[in-house]
Amino acid sequence: MSGTVTNIAEMTLSGTKDGKITVTTVSEPYGPKSESVASIGIALQAGADEPDWKVHIPKANIDEVIAALQKAKTSL
Repeated sequence: MSGTVTNIAEMTLSGTKDGKITVTTVSEPYGPKSESVASIGIALQAGADEPDWKVHIPKANIDEVIAALQKAKTSL
C-alpha cells in the first residue's frame, strides 16, 4: 500500500487482552491518482506493525457502511 496514512482514532478491541481497532484515512492507497479511502484495521495484539485484518472503504460508501453497522448493532 502506498500513500499517506492519517490516524483518526484508536480503540481497544473488546474481548481481547490488548487488541486494537484503528481508523485511518489513506491517500492514494493503490498508487498515484487512486481515490483516498477510510481504512479500518483490527490488530489482535498491541504493537503489531500491520493489522491482522483491514478494510478500505471509499468515501462514496461510508454512509451506507455506517447505516449497515448501525442495523447490525440493533440485531446483536
